[in-house]
Amino acid sequence: MVSLHLLTVFIGALVVVYALPGPDMAVVMQMSMTRGARHGLATAAGLALARAAHVTLSACGVAALLRAAPWLFDAVRIVGAIYLAWVAIQIWRSPAFGMEVAPAAKDTAPPLSHAFRRGVLSSVLNPKALLFCSVLLPQFVRPEAGPVWSQVLELGALLLVVGAVFDVSLTYGAARIARWLHMRPVAQKVQRWSFGAALMAFAVRLSLD
Repeated sequence: MVSLHLLTVFIGALVVVYALPGPDMAVVMQMSMTRGARHGLATAAGLALARAAHVTLSACGVAALLRAAPWLFDAVRIVGAIYLAWVAIQIWRSPAFGMEVAPAAKDTAPPLSHAFRRGVLSSVLNPKALLFCSVLLPQFVRPEAGPVWSQVLELGALLLVVGAVFDVSLTYGAARIARWLHMRPVAQKVQRWSFGAALMAFAVRLSLD
């Protein structure tokens, strides 16, 4: 079992990481502001699944494989960058508030599964998130404190919980901002182009790193 001191430090590290702007934050906020809280929560659920996969793959040593095989890391990185760029283009091409433009638009709004898939793909195709888990988790594992697998499970569960708290907070915060933006078309355009530009910047950075 992980000690209380290590858990406290681990939570502090997670808070710092989750508070930094990144593609996950941009995707959750954009989906919440354009489609509402339900789609934002679906996106957050997709992110949680991707993070669970990262923790599992880190425990299985896949992250070490990515470090040992640069070509594989580059392949995942490029695919992830292309996907983020595609999402940015879709944001630029979409109406500012597709769910709220007109009553009939609700019938054409994408299903929640669309938001869920976007959350999964935006995170699982980012190899840096996987490498982050593989670097962070071992720092808080102490073999003398008990079975390693149980400590990794405990830390991984905490990582998911803290991430979910951030994502849910962002979802409802962004949904409230959307109500303000709904009456301001110019602000809607600024918001849409800003989020698209942010995701495109993350895509370029991911492709170049």
